Amino acid sequence: MDLPAGTRNFSYAEDMAIFRTKTQWVLLFVFLAVLFTAPLYLANYWLSVANLIGITIIAITGLNLLTGYCGQLSIGHAGFIAVGAYTSAILNSRFGVPFPLALISSGLVAGVVGMIFGIPSLRVKGFYLAISTIAAQLIIIWVINHWTEMTGGFDGMNVPYMSLGNLTFRSEGSQFYVIMVIAIVTLFLAKNIARTRVGRAFIAVRDNDLAAEVMGINLFRYKLLAFFFGCFFAGIAGSLLAHWMRFINSESFTFSSSVLFIGMIIIGGLGTTLGPILGAIFIRLLDVGVTRLSPALDKALPGLPSGFTAGISPLVFGLVIILFLIFEPRGLAHRWTLFKSAYRLWPFSY
Repeated sequence: MDLPAGTRNFSYAEDMAIFRTKTQWVLLFVFLAVLFTAPLYLANYWLSVANLIGITIIAITGLNLLTGYCGQLSIGHAGFIAVGAYTSAILNSRFGVPFPLALISSGLVAGVVGMIFGIPSLRVKGFYLAISTIAAQLIIIWVINHWTEMTGGFDGMNVPYMSLGNLTFRSEGSQFYVIMVIAIVTLFLAKNIARTRVGRAFIAVRDNDLAAEVMGINLFRYKLLAFFFGCFFAGIAGSLLAHWMRFINSESFTFSSSVLFIGMIIIGGLGTTLGPILGAIFIRLLDVGVTRLSPALDKALPGLPSGFTAGISPLVFGLVIILFLIFEPRGLAHRWTLFKSAYRLWPFSY
């Protein structure tokens, strides 16, 4: 990792540590203190926004492992989130499986489904692999809509609150703690996966799969492993989303959501730990801002067709993606790295 001038590694343990300096530890504790006291001062609306951001971070952290680190482009991620959501909902509401067990099961089932649809990655890549993941989402949604006995079909199904034993998380504030703890654990696991032998193999496959194979990396194994990890986290996010929304149907997992997730990791920064966090926060807050601004635009521009600004979010999102691809193709995480470097050099820049 990048370290300030004068900071050296004296052991392998220090080299592998995520937090090294006193400043990093202080900032970590301040961040955690602010985060976990948020329900005390945030309104219910903003807590719901924070919960959605937390769930989104979990989902796109998996996508970042799959696409950002391993280079396997997936544009059907919402389909795998749907697998996790329905697995957890069915196990918890129809079979009485406790929420923690349903949560883990949703990740495992989504991971296995992801591996099945990741099999074509051995023979196809790039645009062709993207098409196969789109097909995966179409197949998953078709099964959801037509397996009426289990999923409720087009009518959807109600989902119970999250619970832990006799403790039921009904309020946005109580759900906030569950979601944020799982999000932090997810980021920690993803960071450590990226730093292991598996993560280095992912990067080798992404950069040049032919050279990676010549070096002895089993492409089929690591590509399937990337699909498992990516879809496992998608399944966890789907489980949390289902219990947070308390009602799901196929319209909760659209193709536009999959495209949105790809946009988030591009804006945040592909192949970085910080990228999913920054991308999710930026896009979700942008969506909130546009939604709140729409009534003011209607009044300010009376000549526009009725309801024109109500659906302006996709337009804004598209423009943001284009601007980032042109001016900041490496994402917000790269900009943050440049900012830290400039801050460290600032006393010596004159």
